[in-house]
Amino acid sequence: MKQTYIINGMTCNGCRSKVESILNSMNEVTTATVNLETSTAEIEASTPLDLTTIQAALPEKYTVQEASVNIFDQAETEEKSELRQLFPLFLIFFYITTASILMHINNWSTEGFMLDFMGLFYIVFSFFKLLDYKGFPNSFQMYDPLAKQIPAYAWIYPFIEVALGLMFLFRFQIPTALIITIVILGITTIGVTKALFDKKTIQCACLGTALKLPMTKATFIENSIMLVMAIWMLINLYL
Repeated sequence: MKQTYIINGMTCNGCRSKVESILNSMNEVTTATVNLETSTAEIEASTPLDLTTIQAALPEKYTVQEASVNIFDQAETEEKSELRQLFPLFLIFFYITTASILMHINNWSTEGFMLDFMGLFYIVFSFFKLLDYKGFPNSFQMYDPLAKQIPAYAWIYPFIEVALGLMFLFRFQIPTALIITIVILGITTIGVTKALFDKKTIQCACLGTALKLPMTKATFIENSIMLVMAIWMLINLYL
C-alpha cells in the first residue's frame, strides 16, 4: 500500500537523507522515497501507517501531515503565516536601520549611514549564521551557485561577512569591500532568483539555520538593498 505524506522541517539534503533512512528502517515500510523540494514522502508499506507512528519514528524537528489534506490547505496556511515567519528578519532590519540613523542623527551623512548600515548588516547576519555553524553550509548550498560548486566557500562565508562588516564600520579599504559585496551578493541573488522562479520550498540561510526562515521575495529584496547601496557608493567614489 502506497501513501503520501508531507514532511515539514527538512532544510537540506542531509535532512532528506536522514528522514528517508529512518522511514526505510521501519518494519512495516517496504520502500520510502523523500523529495526535499516538495517536502513529500512516498511510503510503500505492508500495512497502513498512521501519522502517530511515523511522527514517533522521526526527530521532533520534523512534523508529518497527510498529503491529501495538506496540498491546498498548506499553501493557504503558508501564505497567511509568511509575514509571521519573516518577523525576525523585519525586526533585525528595523534595529539595524534605527542604529545606523542614530549614529548620524546629529551630523547626517548619507554615505556614513550606508556604510554603517552595511557594516551592522554583515556583523549581525554573520552572528546568526555562526549560531549553527555546522548547519549553515548545507542550507546555503541549496541555492548559492558558488557554494554548490565550491563547498569550502559555504564554510568560510560567515567569516567573509565578519571581515566585510568590520571593514565598513572601521572605514578600511572601502572600495575593496564594496566590490566584494557586489560580487558575493550578486552571486547569491542569482541563486535566490532561480529558487524563487523554480518555486522551491527551501530554507533561507540569510540568518543561518538557527532561525527557520523560508526563501521568499523578502530574501531577494534584502540582497537587492545591499547591492544597490554598494553600487551607488562605488559609483560615487569614482565620479
